Amino acid sequence: MYQALYRKWRPKTFDEVIGQEHITETLKTQVRSGHLSHAYIFIGTRGTGKTTCARILAKAVNCENPVDGNPCNQCRYCRGIDDGSILDVVELDAASNTGVDNVRDLREEAVFTPAVARKRVYIIDEVHMLSLAAFNALLKIIEEPPQHLMFILATTELQKVPATILSRCQRHSFRRIPTQRLADYLMHIAGTEDLKLEEEAAKQIARMADGGVRDALSILDQCSGKGVISTEAVFETMGLAGNRNLIQVLDQVLQNDTTGALQLFQTIWLDGKEPASFLGEMSGLLRDVLIVKAAPAGVGELISGNFEREVLDRLAARMTKEELLYCMDAVLAALARIRQVRNPGRCGAGSGTPVRGGRCFTARKGSGRKPGDADPGGPDPGPCRGNGSAGTDAGGGAGTGIEIGAGTGGDPRPACRAGERRGPGGADSGCGQGAAPAGAEVLCG
Repeated sequence: MYQALYRKWRPKTFDEVIGQEHITETLKTQVRSGHLSHAYIFIGTRGTGKTTCARILAKAVNCENPVDGNPCNQCRYCRGIDDGSILDVVELDAASNTGVDNVRDLREEAVFTPAVARKRVYIIDEVHMLSLAAFNALLKIIEEPPQHLMFILATTELQKVPATILSRCQRHSFRRIPTQRLADYLMHIAGTEDLKLEEEAAKQIARMADGGVRDALSILDQCSGKGVISTEAVFETMGLAGNRNLIQVLDQVLQNDTTGALQLFQTIWLDGKEPASFLGEMSGLLRDVLIVKAAPAGVGELISGNFEREVLDRLAARMTKEELLYCMDAVLAALARIRQVRNPGRCGAGSGTPVRGGRCFTARKGSGRKPGDADPGGPDPGPCRGNGSAGTDAGGGAGTGIEIGAGTGGDPRPACRAGERRGPGGADSGCGQGAAPAGAEVLCG
């Protein structure tokens, strides 16, 4: 049965782990000398080897014939830990065992001596997901564990782990793998797996993986269906060919071609791209261009890898740093505003009522309009959250409808939420801080 590359190539010894020599050499020395800590915490981004090193360390401390600090992978303990038949090495996912009751169960069984192996080892992955009560329950046994017990914690978010836990563990920080080192590793694997991987494509995959070996191998696995894995094939397989439309939109903006930019955006939107996602990717593009503009000779590890370097160089030559900073601010401001509504240009709760900039309007009984009718237009009355009383909607005429405008006085109740219905009105309608007329129902944008 086929096995994913990142599983097939998971290291079995410390020597096979790439890019983390500052950690693996330390652990090998501790295994050789027998000077092992009772608790470790491994910190780093995803796919850098935290869980892998935890498993190797669990085998090494139980191995009958360790080889220079590495597990032999031949004795009954190594084989049993690999196939899961030895229950003295327990791997827990803290994301699904977050409660204090789970930790209490762990404490009750941890005091028993190992059934088969030399040490009972608990590997707790994503330990930052534990609740505060669970951390407190874990604290005492980590501080003074039995002689046969070892804890290995792993986390991607160090700031969420209490200092009382950190102070009782030996800390090891895993680094991102440099792009060139990761690209060389991918070329080695591709040669062994009989995959035709071009060197530039390997570098592109390494940049997209953001320093994570697992991500890089997953991308290589996904591209393995191509006859020759080129940079073009990587972009096509990963669905990044659409980034060229993004680049074309920026080109049209730089040419002051509003019509062309809108037509390209329409194409992107019809292809299923959400406006918020489009703005997020545009922000990433502008960031990469700014980094290339500021330091063209030293950006290898900083750019995202989602865009070709030649394109970034071309855009950097056409824009000043000031223009890039202004464009980034404008895109981020638009991104913050667009996320305030569920569907831009429509009423937030799905009522189908067009609103102007997320504003509110009310419908008077007997006016012929009802909540859900289209906004009749007219001057923009100001935001729903204004501190004021109701004013007449100039676009609807007398008695046809009103909008909440700016003014004085009003209801001190909290501002309304998008899509919320308030009413019937009067001083208690509660839309923003303004009052609505008697018998009116308020729709909030």
